[in-house]
Amino acid sequence: MSTTVENNTEPTTELSKQYDTPLGLAHTTMQALKDRIKQHYDLASDYYLSLWGEHIHHGYWPNDHSKTTESKETAQINLINLLLEISSLSSSAQPLKVLDVGCGLGGTSRFLASQLGASVTGITISSKQVQIATRLSREASSSPPPEGEKPNDFIPIGEKGGQVRFIELDAEKMGEFFAEDKDKFDVVWISEALSHFPDKALFFGNAFAVLKGEGKGKLVLADWFKDEGLSEESFNADIKPIEDGMLLPPMCTQQDYVDLAKQAGLDVLGGPKDISQDVSKTWDISWSLVQSPSLWAFAFSQGRDGIAFLQAFRAMRRGYANGSFRYAVVAFVKP
Repeated sequence: MSTTVENNTEPTTELSKQYDTPLGLAHTTMQALKDRIKQHYDLASDYYLSLWGEHIHHGYWPNDHSKTTESKETAQINLINLLLEISSLSSSAQPLKVLDVGCGLGGTSRFLASQLGASVTGITISSKQVQIATRLSREASSSPPPEGEKPNDFIPIGEKGGQVRFIELDAEKMGEFFAEDKDKFDVVWISEALSHFPDKALFFGNAFAVLKGEGKGKLVLADWFKDEGLSEESFNADIKPIEDGMLLPPMCTQQDYVDLAKQAGLDVLGGPKDISQDVSKTWDISWSLVQSPSLWAFAFSQGRDGIAFLQAFRAMRRGYANGSFRYAVVAFVKP
């Protein structure tokens, strides 16, 4: 583990100093946390799109990330391709049926539809994200909208017969929501969303329930984690600000996810592969992007939650540097 980076060595700007406020409010109940997450994404998704693009997840620079010249957009696609590789997913004669959990603005859903010819259902707790994802998909569609098109109808994407649709849904209810769907999913895909879920065991159980069996259904996962065996000092310095600012319930370790997946009946297919140092550049780029005065003004208007969110970016960078904050990809299969 690398030498600890002290707080006073973290780069700051006049903007960040000006709004250096206490951390966000504590989560009084799990429903209150969900409500705050929904509100955050409803309010901030336009900013995500303008600053970070359609893929609002980490970038992956598999070589020396300090020297690479690859753009963040290329690095974000690199991460999707790594997940495809670790899960052994590719185009098939029978189009894959994919559930993209916490789909954000639909970037990954559209990529899987266009590149694999998959039929992708994206779900998110944010009505604003459903609106943006649907709009971007319609703009990228390979065919004009049919007469009488309804919300949640599939939209054709690409030249391989792929299609996407987006549904506002609390992911913890996905097992119940898709219970009547007899044609189960080939893939449950979740990238950087599970860390938001209060009941992670429920998610793995739901994933098991909606996936095809007999080795055909796969759970593909990327997420951030706390390191094993952190001291109280390291946790309070690096992880607690991330939990508070990013609206996260208590963070897990990589092994916690593996244990929960196995308890739900899933087998490990690939990983966990720790790529912390290969994705950490994401937060160097993010910190430079969020120095927009308009973004800080917006955050300030949202109270302590908004400011704590932006201040968590520094904790992310510090956590990666110290090794207390980790990032990994892993794939599971339903036997």
